[in-house]
Amino acid sequence: MGNNFSHTYWMSKCIELAKKTVGADPDPVSAQYNEVPIAALVIKENKLLSSAVNKTETNLDPTAHAEIIVIREASKVLSNWRLNGCTLYTTLEPCAMCCGAIINSRISTVVFGAYDSVSGACGSAFHLINELNKNNQIEVIGGIMELEASRLIKSFFSTKR
Repeated sequence: MGNNFSHTYWMSKCIELAKKTVGADPDPVSAQYNEVPIAALVIKENKLLSSAVNKTETNLDPTAHAEIIVIREASKVLSNWRLNGCTLYTTLEPCAMCCGAIINSRISTVVFGAYDSVSGACGSAFHLINELNKNNQIEVIGGIMELEASRLIKSFFSTKR
């Protein structure tokens, strides 16, 4: 996957989807449970395979991060758990758990919006994605539409604290 236009296009779609989790767009199921506004997409050959938002509150499941859900869905679409050649977009830098799933699914590229200095595992807090993954290096591109993604997450948490 190549240029910044594509990355900006897909990240804007990701941010639009994330807004639905806080009721910025009408989606009564997600807004009702007030999920952290994180969304993810899996793209292959510039085509959307799957999209997801965090569902930890909705599903009462600490593993129901957008990245985990979107990987599961993309695997179903391709009838293959190996997602070679796919790009995962997410509004927030993936955590350690999500990086494990990204590594195991063989995603080729990860593109994220906001950096996460507390638990980001793609280089901000620590760098698991390629430290643990010696066989298949994953391209990581951070900071695409960073301001918009950061604003959404900061706004959400400002109402909680």
